[in-house]
Amino acid sequence: MTANTNYPDNITALYARLSQEDALDGESNSIANQKKILLKYATDNGFPNPKFFIDDGVSGVTFDRPGWNEVIRLAEAGKVRTVIVKDMSRMGRDYLKVGYYTESFFAERDIRYIAINDGVESDKGDNDFTPFRNLFNDFYARDTSKKIRAVMRAKGNAGEHLCTNPPYGYQKDPADKKKWIVDEEAAEIVKRIFDLCIAGKGPMQIAKLLTAQHVLTVKAHYAQRDGKPLPEKPYKWSPKSVAGILERPEYTGCTVNFKTYSKSHKLKRRLHNAPENQRIFPNTQPAIIEEQVFARVQELRENKRRPAKQAERQGLFSGLLYCADCGSKLHFATGKNMTPQQDCYRCSRYKSNTGDCTMHFIREGTLKLFVLQRIFDVTALFFDDAMAFEEAARKQRFQEAEKEAKKRKREIAQAEKRITELDRIFKRIYEDDIIGTISHERFLKLSADYEAEQKELTEQVKAWRQAVETFEQDQADFASFAAIVRKYVGIRELTPTIVNEFVKKIIVHAPDKSSGHRRQKIELVWNFIGEVNLPGDDQTVERQRKGRTA
Repeated sequence: MTANTNYPDNITALYARLSQEDALDGESNSIANQKKILLKYATDNGFPNPKFFIDDGVSGVTFDRPGWNEVIRLAEAGKVRTVIVKDMSRMGRDYLKVGYYTESFFAERDIRYIAINDGVESDKGDNDFTPFRNLFNDFYARDTSKKIRAVMRAKGNAGEHLCTNPPYGYQKDPADKKKWIVDEEAAEIVKRIFDLCIAGKGPMQIAKLLTAQHVLTVKAHYAQRDGKPLPEKPYKWSPKSVAGILERPEYTGCTVNFKTYSKSHKLKRRLHNAPENQRIFPNTQPAIIEEQVFARVQELRENKRRPAKQAERQGLFSGLLYCADCGSKLHFATGKNMTPQQDCYRCSRYKSNTGDCTMHFIREGTLKLFVLQRIFDVTALFFDDAMAFEEAARKQRFQEAEKEAKKRKREIAQAEKRITELDRIFKRIYEDDIIGTISHERFLKLSADYEAEQKELTEQVKAWRQAVETFEQDQADFASFAAIVRKYVGIRELTPTIVNEFVKKIIVHAPDKSSGHRRQKIELVWNFIGEVNLPGDDQTVERQRKGRTA
């Protein structure tokens, strides 16, 4: 129903509702059957101006329904004389709300209320059993909700997809509706969105690019795929839609269940679930985005870039630079009165000598040369002697960790052997206690000691496994970095994509001018492998002092 519909006065509102759960009860509750019963009752009893108001597929625990809202709007306008439903449960399953409408809202407006099958009719006085019937309807909704939640939790814990429709980029497998397969056309757009984010574009910029390139929106893509008419603006992408795609871990091939929850079956608002309460199942569908790419995008999204005052000049390293002293970000500084050669980054807590940090600044041109040279050096070392490069990284990050991992693996094997042995010992002393070979007091003391030892070993094994997994992940990260090096061998200039794939963050120190030259230390932290200090590299840039320091 729409608010613009013209209705006569003295309407007899014939209200029908059916939820998905109610549909399981069979034909008796179908909308068609409800309409038949309601119209026959209104006709047989001479009620004027009968009008249907329908809510199909809507739960009775909520009263925010289009059809019901229209009944209430017309009632408040004084146009409704009578409201008829098949039974009380069709009106709703929240006994407090049902009681409010039947005992207060309708009574105050002299609106007659009839529930045919329950024998409820307001003009005939109060029915003492009606409040209990409403309570039973509420209990039915609560019980149904508990059963549905139990089924959904069982499915979620088994790794099944809980969402009705796959995310954009996937579609249901025609051969098995529980599985997702890649929607190739949409998947290419998903990859492009992630590539644009790696290239330094935010959701707003990406949305504008997709709109300008006449890429069908998510809704329009579904309509075209299903042979339906396209929406009014089929190419108008929204930043919210782009951000939603960038935040979906399912594109890495996993399933994430229990991301949200509801406090009550009466509340439709979903709340974000804590990460420890979520369940992640890897490799449940083909991956569209590599895990490393997804992780890098999340890092970039956390470090959102502040738009430059000059829209045509954007900082290549915005969001990546940090002050060595206070830890704050360095913001990109440009302006109409500044040439591109003067564009620089400044500590956000300096604030023209009014903040609580010193003047940390560095020219973007200087930084470009430094980072490009570092990438060139790393790439050259990797290809000249890949073993030496890996050894340089391993000495700084992996060498001690590798020794520790080997040690932990041996300790895990020994601890697991002891845990199994303790199970056998416990079983043996339990049998000795039963047959009286040892006293019960002795059994209790021994069992407590063995259980304490086993608990301690189990916790140690868990911690050791985590340490080994961290080391193995570091090894995988090194392989990922090597893949980036191979990808960009021979580069001659930097792009936002190259910077974001190589660089995790850059730490800028305050300049040292004591030698008559401006010397400034810069720490470059690579993606995946952290810091790697190359032979003979002191990580500084130097300029002679001529007039103003650049």
